[in-house]
Amino acid sequence: MRIEVHVHGNIFLGRGVRLSQIEHALKPWLEYLDIETLAEAHSIERDEPGLQFDSRERTVNICWSGEVGRSFHARLAEAFQSIGPLTEYASEVEVTYYPESGEDEFYQMFVGPTPEAIHEFRRQCVVEDLSTMLAHHLGKAEVEQVTALANQLFDQDWASRKLTGENATSSSTVVPLHPRNKHLH
Repeated sequence: MRIEVHVHGNIFLGRGVRLSQIEHALKPWLEYLDIETLAEAHSIERDEPGLQFDSRERTVNICWSGEVGRSFHARLAEAFQSIGPLTEYASEVEVTYYPESGEDEFYQMFVGPTPEAIHEFRRQCVVEDLSTMLAHHLGKAEVEQVTALANQLFDQDWASRKLTGENATSSSTVVPLHPRNKHLH
């Protein structure tokens, strides 16, 4: 069964990273598409650039749609895991599946140089989202109280992960999103 997917985001690379290293890291995704280079990674949507390496900005810019099967998500996660060590800092890539049933599935995939960098980036995203959402309904003191609690929960989560060894070597993370949290271009 084939399903349409849209992958969107930017991956920020470290100094000196070459195109050949990027293509090697993204090989699981490229092989899935039966292509060898980023330049061949065209989107099925004409107005989307696909996968592009911007050497000046040191980014891989992703705005790609395609028809995929069941194993795509695992191959994408594998590719992001491989490119993680080439990144300068953590970033988010949004993945949206559009099944025929109409029940769109949204995921945030985080890519970064270390599990700590990803954890801190996720914390930052949650605190910013909470602050923005609550600022419309509560005062500054109440918003700060909630964000302090969120920070405390992230600290506890990280301490727990360190004790159990969970995500000790992971350079990518997948978080399912509620459809209401869908981000558009």
